[in-house]
Amino acid sequence: MSNRVLSIGQCAADHAAISRVLADQFQAAVIPVDSEEQVFLELRRAPVNLVLVNRILDADGGSGLEFIRRWKKQEPHIPIMLVSNYEDAQQEAGQIGAVLGFGKAALGQPAMLDRVRPYLAEISALVQEAAGNSEDDGV
Repeated sequence: MSNRVLSIGQCAADHAAISRVLADQFQAAVIPVDSEEQVFLELRRAPVNLVLVNRILDADGGSGLEFIRRWKKQEPHIPIMLVSNYEDAQQEAGQIGAVLGFGKAALGQPAMLDRVRPYLAEISALVQEAAGNSEDDGV
């Protein structure tokens, strides 16, 4: 099993940057989605470890905070993070049930990696351990 992350409402450039960091650090597949319908199709396809939602959804300008409110009513067991540099938006997201997110300015920095690690690290550690064991087998 690999890490799967849904990325909701990011523009193409931000999605690519987020994907690169999460793939490099946690072997995560980051799936871009633009609508709630796509989100629930992806959830039926396979489980996800984490959901990232932009503060303002790129496709339609909708509110990421409103999406989080709806999400927590339907999928309370799957962690969701707001992607925003605005501290007040992060605080509001936390008040409505999101786990502490990060801003794009922090992408790849230790604090950002620490925030996503609890949701992605276990599988990442297993993959790294397996890779280390396979290298040891050849010695």
